[in-house]
Amino acid sequence: MHRVSAMAAVTAVLVLLCATCSIALAFTDGLLKNGDFELGPKASDLNGTEMLHRNALPEWELSGFVEYIKSGQKQGDMLLVVPEGAFAVRLGNEASIKQRVKVTKGMYYSLTFSAARTCAQEEQLNVSVAPDFGVLPMQTLYSSNGWDSYAWAFQADFPTAEIVIHNPGVEEDPACGPLIDSIAMRALYPPKATNQNLLKNGDFEEGPYMFPKANWGVLIPPNIEDDHSPLPAWMVESLKAVKYIDSAHFSVPQGKRAIELVAGKESAIAQVARTTPGKAYQLSFAVGDASNSCEGSMIVEAFAGKDTIKVPYESKGKGGYKRAVLRFVATSTRTRIMFLSTFYTMRSDDFSSLCGPVVDDVKLLSVRSPRKLV
Repeated sequence: MHRVSAMAAVTAVLVLLCATCSIALAFTDGLLKNGDFELGPKASDLNGTEMLHRNALPEWELSGFVEYIKSGQKQGDMLLVVPEGAFAVRLGNEASIKQRVKVTKGMYYSLTFSAARTCAQEEQLNVSVAPDFGVLPMQTLYSSNGWDSYAWAFQADFPTAEIVIHNPGVEEDPACGPLIDSIAMRALYPPKATNQNLLKNGDFEEGPYMFPKANWGVLIPPNIEDDHSPLPAWMVESLKAVKYIDSAHFSVPQGKRAIELVAGKESAIAQVARTTPGKAYQLSFAVGDASNSCEGSMIVEAFAGKDTIKVPYESKGKGGYKRAVLRFVATSTRTRIMFLSTFYTMRSDDFSSLCGPVVDDVKLLSVRSPRKLV
């Protein structure tokens, strides 16, 4: 009897260890394998810059015309710049790169990658993890260095995620297409509303992976719904992206993360909160600048259902913030909270990078008084 019990105990421990190993192998945070493309193909797998075989690039599976680009390489009169490290890949017409990653089924994940246009003005990228996919427009360039970082999220339906980045464009020159670099992933843990805040993720601390050395932030693309948002609980209800910034590279009113509204009224975030009709509520938030040479008169417009407030902020581009409050009476069981910037603004140090006011520390609480005050 004792021997059987001992064997059963050992078996139970082994099962537990195997389960732990399975969890440990699931991806959580950081670059994908060879996600910066610094490990390149063999010389025999290259014809100039074109990679000749499906498995020419270590850890990746290629399809179509995919080039291996070195920083400083020229294309006509244009110098191709790689944001981090020395190498990137370029996707030609209908080309794609793919990698399989072990994940935890049911978990939410966010992809972050850097991309740049080359020849075309209407380039876009199709990012997918079956059955989810998203088309990310690249018509608008938000930074002056030629690169932007983008985020896209998905929920893992299977233990293995097949991550595909595909260029659906068709250009006259098959070598035209976007440059891709530094592909990373982060597990997301969607926060919940509490008695301290009826909004979820109001401090924006939960969001996509931020590259440690990248000082340009991460774009949350337009038309992102909250069920698969790289910024959990928030939607981007606008034609242009919003920028996710961190305290390591920018001035942030509170905590380590915030949102910069970089495209005027075309750059908006929203969340729908549960409310009780006839009950009074207070929406409080911080408005500031990111200390990124974004100077001038700014206005953040905040909406709570049909109620609204305009918060002016005079920015010297060196950091700082002010707080604002909107009190309102709910008229529905669901109240849409939204923030946008009234004006387009350009950075004063290069006059070509889009920028705007920072929003952070957003809180929604019920209050006793139904007054609507600023």
